[in-house]
Amino acid sequence: MTPNLYIVPTPIGNLEDMTFRAIKILNSVDLILAEDTRNSIHLLRHFNIEKPLRSYHAHNEHATVEQIVEMISSNKSVALISDAGTPAISDPGFLLVRECIKHHVAVETLPGATAFVPALVNSGLPCDSFVFYGFLPQKKGRHTKLLSLKEESRTMIFYESPFRLIKLLEEFKSYLSGGRQVSVSRELSKLYEENARGTVEEMIAHFSTKTIKGEIVVVLAGKVD
Repeated sequence: MTPNLYIVPTPIGNLEDMTFRAIKILNSVDLILAEDTRNSIHLLRHFNIEKPLRSYHAHNEHATVEQIVEMISSNKSVALISDAGTPAISDPGFLLVRECIKHHVAVETLPGATAFVPALVNSGLPCDSFVFYGFLPQKKGRHTKLLSLKEESRTMIFYESPFRLIKLLEEFKSYLSGGRQVSVSRELSKLYEENARGTVEEMIAHFSTKTIKGEIVVVLAGKVD
């Protein structure tokens, strides 16, 4: 195999979303970098992939990125996977890709699963122009970011934890008004997938009456002139 960095998406829930090409690449590389090896080992065992596995996450990427680039430059092939979806999309990966490009190391990114695309299409909100925010800042800069959303005319996409969903919706109501259209997707591709749509106020009422589980994608309508 050519000494490359391979960015390999993994399923966001349903293992049948794993591609043949992703399995082939993971079976061929010299090393697999995983956001959490405890999670990834189950995926690799499911597909009978037996390759060296090393942890690569937000807390060690700065310290290890140069070492990994040197490894690839010395004729090793490396694949990067996250816990779910496409690496570098609200997950570690950006620094490693940037460093590889800087050192003229080939980077090959496989197409595959990512949560925000099905959530956007399912929302029924305009898909021709949108902006992806990922997770909003938890403290510093959050107020400023929320204020800036008020004038955004494009469809907006956010990631959120189930424990902070109500807080985010309440902030949308406060900063943008409760009548703004929003779609909330959770457990995408899994057995209990839910796509709830309505106004911000309606979604607050809907989710306030239930225990919220799973990864959350929130799609918010832009400002209408």
